[in-house]
Amino acid sequence: MDAATRFSEYLARKRLRLTRERRAILEEMLHVRGHFDADQLLAHFRSKGRMVSRATLYRTLARLVEAGLVHKIEMEHGQARYETMFGRHHHDHMICLTCGRIIEFESREIERAQDDVCRKKGFTMTGHMHQIRGHCAACAARAAAAATDGKPGSRQAERPGRAGGRTRV
Repeated sequence: MDAATRFSEYLARKRLRLTRERRAILEEMLHVRGHFDADQLLAHFRSKGRMVSRATLYRTLARLVEAGLVHKIEMEHGQARYETMFGRHHHDHMICLTCGRIIEFESREIERAQDDVCRKKGFTMTGHMHQIRGHCAACAARAAAAATDGKPGSRQAERPGRAGGRTRV
């Protein structure tokens, strides 16, 4: 089943229609690679001369998350990033609190541990989102270099560009 059919069926169960705007948002979102935020998607539409209201975009993203076609990643300070999940397998995330970089990973050990805990507690898992928050290697190295600045015998580290920031849409 393709994404449009799946979304249309989801909307029908909610007594909603797959409008032209919802279809346009779905189609554009399916072409995005990596993680994106709603403002990036909105800017992408505007750069193509296509007007989509911010409210429609946010409502549609929420519906796409509910339909399981998009994954919402909660960032710091109430911000959110999204990623298309249609046709992709499950994975988890490490989120850098300094630069906002999102690093995807898979771990059979973590998956097994979750299954074991659920089995022992008699809990039926229907899904999960695993996020590890901390600092990526580049930001940790910059912080360590900054901590040694000004101390005798230390030299200031070069500052690389922003690591893994936003994904272009």
